[in-house]
Amino acid sequence: MQNWSTVKRIAVATLVAGTLDILAATGLTLAFGRKVDAMLRYVASGPFPAAKEWGAAGAWAGLAVHFALMAVMAAVFVVTANRMPQLKAKPILWGVIYGLVTYVVMNLVAVPLRFGTFPVSAIGISTQLFCHIVLVGIPIALIARR
Repeated sequence: MQNWSTVKRIAVATLVAGTLDILAATGLTLAFGRKVDAMLRYVASGPFPAAKEWGAAGAWAGLAVHFALMAVMAAVFVVTANRMPQLKAKPILWGVIYGLVTYVVMNLVAVPLRFGTFPVSAIGISTQLFCHIVLVGIPIALIARR
């Protein structure tokens, strides 16, 4: 297995997990009959409250915010895994755990602090857990191991 630099592992993990997660969000948005650009503007409205009114620029800002958040998630795990080799030894286990951690931080801390809401439906919770564990935590952990 090739040994990648920390920066390369963070970048690849960001792109892979970020792409998987945004594709899932796009699919769910469409499945529920909503507009993708509105979903992206909602993401952007976290740090930029007026983004909901920005049109296409708000959607692009949402995509940038999404990947910025994913970069933070990837960097935290990769840097921690560099210091704690047991995370690299069992990437599936630690990816599941990290996915749960990212779920808690995003849905029970960050989103409620910013928007005053959190997913309360079984579908909302289960899809968020799936995305955070399978599409974010596990891929980041597997890439961190390289």
